[in-house]
Amino acid sequence: MNTAGTGDVIETSREAEGRAVTVRVRYFASARAAAGVDSELVQLPASASVADAVAYLRTAHPDGLPRILDAASFLLDGIAVRDHDRPLPDGAELDVLPPFAGG
Repeated sequence: MNTAGTGDVIETSREAEGRAVTVRVRYFASARAAAGVDSELVQLPASASVADAVAYLRTAHPDGLPRILDAASFLLDGIAVRDHDRPLPDGAELDVLPPFAGG
């Protein structure tokens, strides 16, 4: 298991007051390979949504992850995300699950 970067906080733009949410993003299967890490901490503006986090991940890992994010499903604190406009609470865990083959 590759743990390089695990626990690193990647700072992104913040709101004028400096408020932010910190989200742990966990990658599975091909998403892990494309991101190059098992998980990472990402700081986003306090008003950030799941869609905002995904948009950030596209720019943070531009080589292979955007293609996987197009087909991925997401869990927010263990619950399937249907609405990508759902706000991210501080301390949340966002799982990136690429499509799995199997029968």
